[in-house]
Amino acid sequence: MLKKLTNKIYYMPLDNTTDRPHLGLICGDKYSLVVDSGNSTTHAKEFLNSIKDMDIPPLKYLVITHYHWDHIYGIDTMKLTTIAHKNIIEHLNNERLKKLDDASLDEHVKNEVFSEFTTQCIKAEMSNEERTNLVIGNIDITFEKQLKIDLGGLTCIVDWVGGNHTNDSATVYVPDEKVAFLGDCIYGAKFNGAYGYTADDLIPMLDILDSYNADKFLVSHEEIWDKSSMNEFSNQLRVANELVGKDSSSETAIQKFVTKYKRQPDEEEAFYIDCFANVNKALK
Repeated sequence: MLKKLTNKIYYMPLDNTTDRPHLGLICGDKYSLVVDSGNSTTHAKEFLNSIKDMDIPPLKYLVITHYHWDHIYGIDTMKLTTIAHKNIIEHLNNERLKKLDDASLDEHVKNEVFSEFTTQCIKAEMSNEERTNLVIGNIDITFEKQLKIDLGGLTCIVDWVGGNHTNDSATVYVPDEKVAFLGDCIYGAKFNGAYGYTADDLIPMLDILDSYNADKFLVSHEEIWDKSSMNEFSNQLRVANELVGKDSSSETAIQKFVTKYKRQPDEEEAFYIDCFANVNKALK
């Protein structure tokens, strides 16, 4: 079931039990656009079935925010003109090489290709037969920096934001509705086993997100953020990066935090400090 976000934007809510991300529906006067294809053929079909009785313009476009499995396994089911950043092509070619039968998924866990949680979700979403026959659909249109899509009276801005999570991460910003779909771009990555961020990739991404005049931000696996939540997240990361710098000591950065703000960092602030410090240490 889709929920109404604004007069022209709807979404299918996330389901973290099987790692289903938010899926978006943006409706112009002539066409409608879908954000992300879901984590299975079933997920994609449920989305399509939910809009059958809605009085909306015909579906035309599908924007993929990045190549991870939970965003791409429904591409072929959607059968729409599919758009993504150019960096996704190589990633999708690699994804198509992965076997998804039960035995192969177990091997992927052993080889740290997938986490145990991911394999559990994939098995819960699709039968062994469905996974064996899964086709990962093609990308019809790629872009480099930015792509504007006119849906008829409503423009969607698709930005390449990169970041640490994936190098193909894209967002969908709808200025007239003050809504931005962020995919998973806000998350970090693992560097030699350490989870976190690098300033060179993170800060330019935050600059783009901070420029959006949006009231609602949809991160794929989070509850919907307002502008205040977005600002708080961005500020926490920027402060952590500034305090850690090139150092690999969380303790030193926390001492700097206490000196500057006259208090101890809360749990989230301390987590982001660790993210930068741990990655610095891992990359030395």
